Amino acid sequence: MSDKNSSATADAKNSAEEEKDIVLYSVTNGVATVTMNRPTYHNAQNGRMTYELDKAFKRAVDDDSVKVIVLKGSGKHFSAGHDIGTPGRDINDSQERVSMWYDHANKEGGEFLYVREQEAYLGMCRRWREIPKPTIAAVQGACIAGGLMLAWVCDLIVATDDAFFSDPVVRMGIPGVEYFAHPYELNPRIAKEFLFTGDRMSAERAYQMGMVNRVSSRATLDADVQALAEKIGEMPRMGLLLTKQAINNVEDLQGKRAGMEAAFAWHHFSHAHNDLMTGHKLGGYDAKAMAAKNKEQD
Repeated sequence: MSDKNSSATADAKNSAEEEKDIVLYSVTNGVATVTMNRPTYHNAQNGRMTYELDKAFKRAVDDDSVKVIVLKGSGKHFSAGHDIGTPGRDINDSQERVSMWYDHANKEGGEFLYVREQEAYLGMCRRWREIPKPTIAAVQGACIAGGLMLAWVCDLIVATDDAFFSDPVVRMGIPGVEYFAHPYELNPRIAKEFLFTGDRMSAERAYQMGMVNRVSSRATLDADVQALAEKIGEMPRMGLLLTKQAINNVEDLQGKRAGMEAAFAWHHFSHAHNDLMTGHKLGGYDAKAMAAKNKEQD
């Protein structure tokens, strides 16, 4: 690594470490609320946030008083997706891994991203999908690309009437985000439209498509989600656990896990192709370029 790259990595690491409380945790009436807290960057998910989310979910699982877990984002938006350009972007940093995957930070070529995303994206999302307690995503504003993964691993989604969902990464030449649940969250023909165009899907249409359970408002989102969580929490823990396992198992029997494995491989072929063609794994796009494209829909 050159001195210039080493300096940039050190600066990013220092910026990431300067951010405080990027994941918040609280419990009320048997409901654990896990809050992504990078509002300045619209809760863009860097490595540190990923692992702090995992610790918070584990804390909720270990607490027998917690019956339901809520995931939310502070500020204007739920999540702008993976961190591809904030000062706290820490893609080059080692993390305390939670799976059997080895460290990505000292690897080169396609191995670098493949290993990191097996652990931090595909692997972590699967881990969260299997949390043995019901989970609810409370979505306001933007839920873009990697933000979809965070919402989709939850059992239920409640969205504000001004929320919108999009996966615009096809413009990078990439076939959707790593946790490729699109054809299960949406009808396959709608999933194709969603990806081919990169257009925003409103909360109302997402509700019509069955991706969102309930539509709320900015003013009532917290109260509506808390009420739903407490109602679910009245059910016996074992009944909730077994019901969740049964439905997840049906999805996997329908091919969800196998399809996701194939899509993940194609995802990484696209990274390698982009690198060969443009010298950039994201096809030349960074956070500013993607944000500019996304704002064209405003």
